[in-house]
Amino acid sequence: MPVPARALTIAGSDSGGGAGIQADLKTFLAHGVHGMSAITAVTVQNSVGVQGFYELEPRAVFEQIESVATDIGVDAAKTGMLASAPIVEAVADACERFSVGNLVVDPVAVSKHGDPLLRPEAVQAIRDLLAPLATMITPNLGEARLLTGIEARDRAGMQEVAAALHDLGPLWVLVKGGHLPGDEAADLLWDGQEATWLTAPRLATPHTHGTGCTLASAIAANLAVGLDVAAAARAAKRYLSGAIAGGFPLGKGIGPTDHAWRFRAAGLLRPGGPSHSTSASWPYGPNPFEG
Repeated sequence: MPVPARALTIAGSDSGGGAGIQADLKTFLAHGVHGMSAITAVTVQNSVGVQGFYELEPRAVFEQIESVATDIGVDAAKTGMLASAPIVEAVADACERFSVGNLVVDPVAVSKHGDPLLRPEAVQAIRDLLAPLATMITPNLGEARLLTGIEARDRAGMQEVAAALHDLGPLWVLVKGGHLPGDEAADLLWDGQEATWLTAPRLATPHTHGTGCTLASAIAANLAVGLDVAAAARAAKRYLSGAIAGGFPLGKGIGPTDHAWRFRAAGLLRPGGPSHSTSASWPYGPNPFEG
């Protein structure tokens, strides 16, 4: 049997299933790669917010990475919620010691609802220890401001932020511009010499929980299967656009993106659970389960 590419997520869990390691593993599966996880924290969250989180011991995080890297192997990895400076230090140490390459660093600082997920002292640890190991770092504008002190209000500001982030040591920077106004969701890909804008129409949906996790894990999955960095980012942007278009309501707050949208579009999954009619609204064209 052929062995699939292997991707590792180093992140916190999401008990609501829309972000964190749950989103990462769904994304890996959607890209045909074998997903593995090193859990950094357990969050207590649902569609309306994060009610709390519990960090793992840094040594436990280190040993999870060691366990999979020295046995199964890692073709690409991504980091998400790292919570504290000691955990950042443990992750950086493990990635360097066990030669974890194709590392995508998503410097998660707050949840979609604005709940803090990163202790202030951890920001400097990301700057000093993790960013220099990254193949790509993927902050949104708020995270970029924390890392650089620069507030980007337009595309020119995003270019300034990208240059400052690149000075921290990653090979590539992807500044996510989804929080800027306008009809386009524009992200800036920067390798230190050339700027490439990745754009997609802005979709009118409130159900965007887990978008940052999904994009970073899609990039990692694409790197794991051998795409070059620019192609990996472009393909991930396309995948995320489809996931956002298929976002659905769950609970009382912000619903998740649909990580399985390609499977649904191909008619490989039913549109709802036992309580849903198969003739329910189907956002991907003709419903393959009707008739």
